[in-house]
Amino acid sequence: MERRSRPDLNDAAWRRSSCSNQEGGDCVEVADGFRTVVPVRDSKVPAGPALCFEAASGVAFIGELKAEHHRS
Repeated sequence: MERRSRPDLNDAAWRRSSCSNQEGGDCVEVADGFRTVVPVRDSKVPAGPALCFEAASGVAFIGELKAEHHRS
């Protein structure tokens, strides 16, 4: 697996996933505007770590989150 440099997320515009609920649970945020990665973080811990998926993997990850949301 090739290790790539991490993008600067300091000025990233984060948006809450439509799969997150309003009671504070399942709060996934995604940062748009990155061509090669999909940054994802827990909105309850905004200063915490963010995962950066390669674009294709990120799309698959978000798809699984949506599928799980519809199963619940």
